[in-house]
Amino acid sequence: MLFEPILPYVSGEARVKLVTASWELADARDLRRLVFCREQRIFTGDDGDARDGSAVPLVALAPIFGVADQVVGTVRINEEAPGHWSGSRLAVDPAWRRLGALGGALIQLAVSTATARGARRFTAHVQAANAPLFHRLHWRTIEVVDCHGRPHHFMEADLAHYPPFADGARGFQVLIRRER
Repeated sequence: MLFEPILPYVSGEARVKLVTASWELADARDLRRLVFCREQRIFTGDDGDARDGSAVPLVALAPIFGVADQVVGTVRINEEAPGHWSGSRLAVDPAWRRLGALGGALIQLAVSTATARGARRFTAHVQAANAPLFHRLHWRTIEVVDCHGRPHHFMEADLAHYPPFADGARGFQVLIRRER
């Protein structure tokens, strides 16, 4: 081969936070469509549903020259009942997926934000392929179910590992290490 393949640019850091700007929400929805409609073909055209109206959306933002420029991950959380929160539509941009940091950081912020808002229980339906990540992050599988024609683990977070984090609008930095 004459030239080495050029990998997409991936910053050495990202910030996970609550959505605070309209462009963040629009780009998060675009990322969800990319992952759940075009890539995985779970939904046709759009993955939006009634939960979006009451959801608290979170994003992972990649900076260009220190300025947040691109949504590279997203998840949403909802209060299902008093004290019972859930997470859904966790998506990470394909170029950032194997870096091993964003999915876990989004999960950490999601559960810790809900804990700060009074969560006594946090659950999610997780695609079977992603269940090992959640197990490493102190979640347990309650049962395996079918969602959208695919196996999912209905899981619950161990809230003892997710202290309350009330500054979600500011969020926190995640350092990224590219695999060699």
